[in-house]
Amino acid sequence: MLDEAVRGERVAKSTYEAALPELRVDLLNAQYDLRSAGFATVVVVAGDDRQGANDTVNVLHEWMDSRYLDTTVFRELTQDESERPRFWRTWMALPAKGRTGIWAGGVLRVINHRLDGNINDDDLDAFARHLQRMQAELVADGTLVLKLWFHLPRPEHEKRLKKAKKNPRLGWRVDELDWVVAERLPAATPLIERFLRETELPGAPWYVIDGTSWRSRNLTTGQLLRDAIVGALADEQARDAAPAPEVSPPRPLRRSGRTVLDKIDLGATIDDDAYSRRLALLQAKLYRLSIQARDARVSSVLVFEGNDASGKGGTIRRLTRAMEAGDYKVVPTAAPTAEERRYHYLWRFWRRLPRDGQMAIFDRSWYGRVLVERVEGFATEGEWQRAYDEINDFELQIVEAGDFVAKFWLAISPEEQLARFTARRQTPYKQHKITDEDYRNRERWDHYVTAVDDMVLQTSTDYAPWTLVPANDKRYARITVLETVVAGLQALVPPKKKGKAV
Repeated sequence: MLDEAVRGERVAKSTYEAALPELRVDLLNAQYDLRSAGFATVVVVAGDDRQGANDTVNVLHEWMDSRYLDTTVFRELTQDESERPRFWRTWMALPAKGRTGIWAGGVLRVINHRLDGNINDDDLDAFARHLQRMQAELVADGTLVLKLWFHLPRPEHEKRLKKAKKNPRLGWRVDELDWVVAERLPAATPLIERFLRETELPGAPWYVIDGTSWRSRNLTTGQLLRDAIVGALADEQARDAAPAPEVSPPRPLRRSGRTVLDKIDLGATIDDDAYSRRLALLQAKLYRLSIQARDARVSSVLVFEGNDASGKGGTIRRLTRAMEAGDYKVVPTAAPTAEERRYHYLWRFWRRLPRDGQMAIFDRSWYGRVLVERVEGFATEGEWQRAYDEINDFELQIVEAGDFVAKFWLAISPEEQLARFTARRQTPYKQHKITDEDYRNRERWDHYVTAVDDMVLQTSTDYAPWTLVPANDKRYARITVLETVVAGLQALVPPKKKGKAV
């Protein structure tokens, strides 16, 4: 696969100089049109030809308007990066809509870690799966993904390195890793080819670039990028010009059969004395466990969803009262801001994941995509249908990093909700909690029941199950949540020293 792509084609200087002006103008125009169209481009630059890949990044900055390029070089994990799931730093490098992100490095380092024995085949396969999943999410969201692998056969590697060693003007650009790559290329090639196959995707294929000729390499890269952007712009214009699709009638609501919510005993209660005793005991345990989790570098991600007025805020306060303020952050989730809408919907949640030993408590979360966005029509059916797999992969990466994930749906009856709305209207310090939209949402109660049922069935996994909490009695709900969090942390702390996948 790799060596077949190397044909040793040479481009004459005159041919190169003749083609370059038009190509550079085309790239700049495409870049400006891209900004106007408002979709992001990701250019992945990787390969065993490290010098060629590095040169290409510099060439792109020279040929294009670097003000609208966001270049990230993925070296060894920093301390900050190592305290989050492996792909946290990749999501942080995501370009906003209208911009181009260049991602350099990273893949070859993972291959080298496999050759060194620092990771095994399962780790490498997991890395490939998550990368494949991420690029699928980006492509589905409208991001243009162009992946370039720069390759040199081993004889060409050795020839170039020996030449650089003899020539001081070239030698400064060669480091120890270049020699290691050349020496390991025969052993690395099967792993590289397997990795490229596993991360191949319709809409985001790998292009193997022959690095034997720098002129050929530059022209090929520039032409690929230009053609990819121009093609994506044409597709966008065609979609805009096409007649609006007919709106499909809403899916019929379930009229028979039980949903997961029907199984919740909303009559569950706890008396005052039992509540006070149990609350004090659980908060004491949570306090000790939160400190142990901090020392053991175990992070926690808690998700709170539920009916309006189901008591999420009060339950969260009973949790936070049991912990030191520096060990947790409560993340309230509202409608996305203008900045957040320039990214994939999961980006704003990736960026709020906690560091080692910390707890992030999400009051509403990424499940808005399959709940309010689905019911209110803010997301297309294709978008919320895709979200189930996207969310499952997101949570799997958190758990694979050694972290604790707990998800709670707080359920109340329509009658209890109305009573709480009325009480909020009558209580001055609670009036800010109630809006006309809360009453409007009650009209879609059955639609939300259907959405919640689908959500739980699709995203309650072995590694991140849903806990369905009866919340007509707020005290019972608080105890249920505390018991679940305490039990989950007890299963993880104090663990062996936590390490992130490379």
